[in-house]
Amino acid sequence: MQQYDNKPSVFTPNDVDVLAKETLFKGFFKMVKYRFRHKLFAGGWSNVIEREMFERGHAAAMLPYDPVRDEVVLIEQIRVGALEHNHPWQMEIVAGMIDRDESAEEVVRREAEEEAGISVKNIHAIVSYYPSAGGCSEKLDVFIGEVDASQASGIHGLDYEDEDIRVHVMSRSQAYDLVREGKIENGASIIALQWLELNHLQLKSQWLEKG
Repeated sequence: MQQYDNKPSVFTPNDVDVLAKETLFKGFFKMVKYRFRHKLFAGGWSNVIEREMFERGHAAAMLPYDPVRDEVVLIEQIRVGALEHNHPWQMEIVAGMIDRDESAEEVVRREAEEEAGISVKNIHAIVSYYPSAGGCSEKLDVFIGEVDASQASGIHGLDYEDEDIRVHVMSRSQAYDLVREGKIENGASIIALQWLELNHLQLKSQWLEKG
């Protein structure tokens, strides 16, 4: 049996040969078909591979957190990906797509206003990751933002995007219970709430010191 070391590979985009790229569909999102080959871990090149990819772009999400009240703000809205499953209405953190002229932080500040009616003070970056790199180009930046949870309530969303978004305010521990019980099914929301559960004491100390 051939032995390999445990070091991460040093492959780069230069080790991929894209032979063809075809747009199959372009609507609200875009579907692209790639034909490519790539270098192999054991040396040499792969066969030509064909894959369809859902091109979604770059997005940002943020968990609004009130360090004084130890509360979080979550939103609830219907999601097309869950329409034919058990929970079409999903509990999530605020999120939105990044336009070319916006930074990720600007996006989550705007989305907090649009989706929950709250303004954000301090922002802390948690992680940047690919939710489904096997077939989707989307990369998601996840943040946690300091808010006054007492200002969060009601139903929000943009009419021209047919958004119908309900705001929920709950304690940090109640929100984390929803994660443990499997009632939150959105990846970015799970990541953010787990991060907060591990780091809330240090985060509260930092933010409350700033005043």
